[in-house]
Amino acid sequence: MPIALDAMGGDSAPQSAVEGAFRAATEDGCAILLVGDRARIEPELRKLGGSGRIEIVHAEEVVGMDEPAITPIRKKRRSSLRLCAELVKDGRAQAMVTAGNTGAALAVAKMVIGTVAGVDRPALAAVLPNATGKTVLLDVGANVDSKAVHLREFAVMGHFYAQEVIGTLSPRVGLMSIGEEEGKGTDLTREAYKLLKTTGLNFIGNVEGRDVFTGEVDVIVCDGFVGNVLLKSAEALAEFIRRMLREEIMGAAGGKLGYLLAKGAFERFRQRTDYTEYGGAPLLGVNGGCFIGHGRSNAHAIQNAIRRAVEFSNAQLDRKIRDKIAELHSQEERHLDGRQGAEAG
Repeated sequence: MPIALDAMGGDSAPQSAVEGAFRAATEDGCAILLVGDRARIEPELRKLGGSGRIEIVHAEEVVGMDEPAITPIRKKRRSSLRLCAELVKDGRAQAMVTAGNTGAALAVAKMVIGTVAGVDRPALAAVLPNATGKTVLLDVGANVDSKAVHLREFAVMGHFYAQEVIGTLSPRVGLMSIGEEEGKGTDLTREAYKLLKTTGLNFIGNVEGRDVFTGEVDVIVCDGFVGNVLLKSAEALAEFIRRMLREEIMGAAGGKLGYLLAKGAFERFRQRTDYTEYGGAPLLGVNGGCFIGHGRSNAHAIQNAIRRAVEFSNAQLDRKIRDKIAELHSQEERHLDGRQGAEAG
């Protein structure tokens, strides 16, 4: 089944989306439904030579980056973003990818595609580099306010994403707090700690901000407010370090030669820290896949987002998340029945 790509989402749409789709189709063999204004998409596709693995699905409306999240639900029902979600819901596409309005993408994913049974709050997951591999951080912006049971859902979803897509056999799951001790943190984190201990996951307890990059934890769970601040700070810091190192080397005696000698190392550093290498953040907990990229995503980022969407779908993560969440709910019901029976006796 193909991937539905929102060709009109992003700062440089449709050029970057079309080129990213073309690369994914020709280099990776992906089948793609390119959703958007046919009159604008076809010329861009012709410039690249066209591809038999790309089908254009016309959409006459576009959801702007500054429009309310509810726009594709109430007003622009023929928008490229809304149609992408409908293609997934109807079974014509296995996942959707967009670099458009994040709030609107969250809305159509939850209200049009629908959530996995048992999941109350889908979560955005980001993949960050660490000292030994990669760290999955969630939620990074879908839910500003969360309850302890939501953080437990995030842990389950992050576990399976790290295991099936990143390739971590037994992901170590940590809860973001202000100290490693069980009693540290807010009422939310203390309650979530108790729930996470009963999940059967490889829960290692509380972790702190420094642990994001140490490689000692594979999945970090937090609410969307904390996660979004962490993610944007990390992205800005990586760019600042790249720029600062380049300036220091070029400003030193023999700097140009030094920069040329270190160019390979700079490129490897860029690849490990550049968001375009990861493509987009998966919205975990919806039926089918939904990947949301930066508004400034270039063709390389779009191609990588499509790759991640294919990997996600092949792993059938939505089914595995559903089964684990159902198991946890069943455990709670048995525990509640047992307690009520004891009280009645």
